Amino acid sequence: MISLDEAVTARLESHGERFEVLIDPDAALAIRRGEFEGELADVIAAEDVFENASRGDRPAEEDLETVFGTTDPMAIIPEIVERGEIQITAEQREEMQARKHNQLVNTITRNAVNPQMDDSPHPPERIERALEEAGFQVDPMEPVESQVDDALDALRPVIPIRFEEVTMAVQLPADDAGSGQARIREFGDLEREEWQNDGSWVGVLTFPAGLQNDLYDLVNEVTSGEGDVRVIKDKDELRTR
Repeated sequence: MISLDEAVTARLESHGERFEVLIDPDAALAIRRGEFEGELADVIAAEDVFENASRGDRPAEEDLETVFGTTDPMAIIPEIVERGEIQITAEQREEMQARKHNQLVNTITRNAVNPQMDDSPHPPERIERALEEAGFQVDPMEPVESQVDDALDALRPVIPIRFEEVTMAVQLPADDAGSGQARIREFGDLEREEWQNDGSWVGVLTFPAGLQNDLYDLVNEVTSGEGDVRVIKDKDELRTR
């Protein structure tokens, strides 16, 4: 369950009665779009249906039976969310917008590159400034994923940017290969790998281009600077060596 501070109220008025539930705002929006795949118990603040949630008043069981055909809160909650209104305070809306803004900046930073600088990643601070200059505002009521394209359209007149994946080969020396390769292989999609005769490990990974610097940092960490990383420009180079 979530805390009361994290929850918003979903309200349905029917048959002259009011029914309210307390639920995570993002989960509520996902339920309304038919995209919720989690556990309902994890995104509600109370396994209950209220007549007035702020006072804790509950409706009569016969009213629940009349409107929903059941008194089971876990069956009723999604229906109230789908059919009713989501009550979001100004403070909750501001918090949701700030959180989704950060998620948007992180998504763009992870996936975008600067085509005028050899496809190097844009730092988050540059994305932040460019979004502000472009006047782009995140919609707190929409998924971040659905707003990325609009954000890129707003950014392109301000900074050179495009989404791209990169393929990179990593070689770990024998002393670090055993423990290090497990961490490296989880960084992206492992295209192929090979253990060399000297005990070293070579892996080829594809991942969002904005994470190139993170991979360099990871390889330096697991090998104390002794590993090797290079960009694969041509897919024909995917043969490990």
